[in-house]
This record gives sequence, structure tokens and C-alpha cells, in this order.
Amino acid sequence: MFGIGMQELVVILIIVLIIFGAGKLPEIGGAIGKGIKNFKRSIRESDEIDAAPDNKKIEPK
Repeated sequence: MFGIGMQELVVILIIVLIIFGAGKLPEIGGAIGKGIKNFKRSIRESDEIDAAPDNKKIEPK
């Protein structure tokens, strides 16, 4: 996974724990999860949008 081993992941997690604290980690995880969920939903919905142009002509005044 991106050339990151187990030791590097542990070091990164310890640094994140020190910076944000144990109380904020669930909130950060929830926010990241919601962001990924919304991103996937937006990709899926963009395929469902009908992008066919209207045949209405706009005449200049």
C-alpha cells in the first residue's frame, strides 16, 4: 500500500493521536467517512443526470 509498512503506519497513528488527542479521533474518522460517502454518491449521481440540451432557441432582443 503506497510502500508504507506497518512501522510507518504505527508512527503516523501515534503522531495523529498526539496532535488531535483521543477525544477527537472518532469525530475525525466520522467526518472522513461522510466525505468519502458523499464523494461516491456524487460520482454515482453525476452519471444519472440527463445532460441532453434543450431545443429552445434564445432570440436576441
